[in-house]
Amino acid sequence: MATIVYAMLTSLDGYIAGPGGDIDLPIPEEELHQHFNDEMRRTAIALCGRRMYEAMRFWDSPEREIAAEEVERDFARAWRETPKIVFSTTLREVGPNARLEKGDVEAVARSLKAETEGEISVTGAELAGHLARAGLIDEYRLYVHPVVLGGGKPYFQSGLSPALKPLGTERFTQGVTLLRYAPAGSDN
Repeated sequence: MATIVYAMLTSLDGYIAGPGGDIDLPIPEEELHQHFNDEMRRTAIALCGRRMYEAMRFWDSPEREIAAEEVERDFARAWRETPKIVFSTTLREVGPNARLEKGDVEAVARSLKAETEGEISVTGAELAGHLARAGLIDEYRLYVHPVVLGGGKPYFQSGLSPALKPLGTERFTQGVTLLRYAPAGSDN
């Protein structure tokens, strides 16, 4: 059975995107970027909301193969190799190695969790909110960047306040601290 992990970069005040909806957090430098590359490689399936998927499609472009930095080329390869399921009622099609789902988010996630080994990643606050309310998220990973956005899209959706227990912390360059939590009632 897979573990479903919701992991996102977040500001010190808890936002994954700024007031205008843009990801206003600093771009990860090499060490942090490599960590995310490794995380992507460990991901059996990536579950994406529409907006996050559209932002990440950047990594599908052929130009990523000739990016200046090896760490970026490496992430592009890892992204393209990872199967993705995109939940959207408005998209008509998705790119390579991705499947579009317009149906029941919870049912799809439950089925994938039962059929998959390893980690299933979740990106996007709204998608994570649906899965959290259904009790399907096994681990929360907040990569806290020491910047304050002052508003925007929060890591935790409004009205969502899961009881959590700490699993550990890790420090990275750029002052980023990873905070890992599991739902308080879980066996993690």
